[in-house]
Amino acid sequence: MTEQDEKPFLQLVVCAAGVAAGVGKLITAAQERHWEVGVTATPVALGGFFDAGAVEAQTGRPVRSAWRTPADPRPFPAPDAVVVAPATFNTLNKWAAGSADTLALGTLCEAYGLGVPIAVLPCVGDALAAHPAYRASLERLRAMGVRIGAPYTGEADESGRRPDFGWERALDLLERPGAGS
Repeated sequence: MTEQDEKPFLQLVVCAAGVAAGVGKLITAAQERHWEVGVTATPVALGGFFDAGAVEAQTGRPVRSAWRTPADPRPFPAPDAVVVAPATFNTLNKWAAGSADTLALGTLCEAYGLGVPIAVLPCVGDALAAHPAYRASLERLRAMGVRIGAPYTGEADESGRRPDFGWERALDLLERPGAGS
């Protein structure tokens, strides 16, 4: 058994939000907490929202975005936990509705069915967060046991500076059963 196989496996789902460029911070934090990490990206996120090559070098695994064929080997072990960060309006609504039309959404729907702990860091602007479908989706996900962190809108403060995304909060949510908002 390799050292990689002995560590718990964290499946990280990355959505298309500007802060996705900082996903390496979450990977580093997870690795420091002794997680092995694999990344699945939404198709749009993979189109330039983060440096997939850097993520592959950091995790030692391919970034996934498309379904594998039945003949292809599974590139990741079964997850011990899943983090969705940044989690966008579209992904959260489609996941809550049970849509699995991308690998990222299929991963999330399946993780729930397997009873895998899931932590979410929403990254949704105030205008979209006001939509009733979004509020209903968060309620449904919470009822499913998904641990949801405080929302990040990316709004600049009085000085014009945007706050940090706070990637490590996702790991904190996983480590505190019942945590989240």
